[in-house]
Amino acid sequence: MSDKVFIVDDEETIRDGLKWLFESCGYVAETFPSGEAFLAAYRPEWSGCLVLDVRMPGMSGLELFERLKERHCTLPVIFLTGHGDIAMAVEAIHKGAADFIEKPASDNQLVEKVAHSLAREAQRRQRSASAETVHTRLSSLTSREIEVMRLILVGRLNKNIADELNISMRTVEVHRARVLEKMGVNSAVELAQTLAAFESRDVRP
Repeated sequence: MSDKVFIVDDEETIRDGLKWLFESCGYVAETFPSGEAFLAAYRPEWSGCLVLDVRMPGMSGLELFERLKERHCTLPVIFLTGHGDIAMAVEAIHKGAADFIEKPASDNQLVEKVAHSLAREAQRRQRSASAETVHTRLSSLTSREIEVMRLILVGRLNKNIADELNISMRTVEVHRARVLEKMGVNSAVELAQTLAAFESRDVRP
């Protein structure tokens, strides 16, 4: 696996224990003793999952979470929380955190939640990449091709398109073929499905 698990906890024994656990499961793990240390090292291109203690001296886990949101960080965040901090963790979930785990947690529970969060993040990245591909393809269309495409999508036949745009049938056929080729599809049905998925996409973390 190439996914990395970032662990932020002020207790060294917990950091070391979690690092060993995730590395034994095939993940790359990196630890940080504080929110400040993680924030100083953070790079936007990082991918993986962040396991974050709610309560720490100095910058709390919740404060770090808010700071990362300001930087548009897409790492899924799993909070480690004591019984008295569950309400705070639930609030963080509502603000976009991936999950929380009440300490002490079993090894299986920790690994399962991290694996689930990483899988969801991989799906999000795939949707984001797919959306970017469609956007790039749309940008490659000429204004006339866009006009033809819009009429194709509402079910117009080539003859109707030719009449509406005051162009020849042959020109419509050429534009239609170019639209399908540029959009990477084989039919008007595939074109409609691709654009429907693009318009309804959800690429949020």
